[in-house]
Amino acid sequence: MKKHVVLVGLPGAGKTTVGRLVAERLHAGFVDIDTILIRKEGKPIAMIFAEKGESVFREMERKEVEAALANQPAVIAPGGGWAAQPGALDAARPHRYVVYLKARAEVAAGRAEPSGTRPVLMGDDPLARMKELYTARDPFYAKADATVLTEAKSAENVAAEVVKLAQTGAGW
Repeated sequence: MKKHVVLVGLPGAGKTTVGRLVAERLHAGFVDIDTILIRKEGKPIAMIFAEKGESVFREMERKEVEAALANQPAVIAPGGGWAAQPGALDAARPHRYVVYLKARAEVAAGRAEPSGTRPVLMGDDPLARMKELYTARDPFYAKADATVLTEAKSAENVAAEVVKLAQTGAGW
């Protein structure tokens, strides 16, 4: 039986970009949790964070991931903080295969900064904030079923590695 492929990692690690490529190569659906929340709320993630707070946002995110996991196997890209929430990686464990897209904080910050839409990086020093996120979240991300290093690799090459892992570990 096929399992969901769930991509985790820091903001800027490539979850959305790589996720789309992986889904295309596996002929699977792609579920971008942030895009769903933006559509449902009618506002950017940064505004949802500002208006409702991170805890409410994380609960909304958790519900959307659970809904995605209840559907046909797909490639799922939750926000960077989802995997660091208590119990998130344990949810539906038999039905999903988690891949950690790993990038150093400096690399992820460089990729994430141009968009300016990531609320956890807003402020005076996005690099320092990304380093804090890396330190706090890496132990959670490390619980993934597999890790793919994303630095100095094209999105296509990272996607190819994820597809290979999904084909063996998730039964695609």
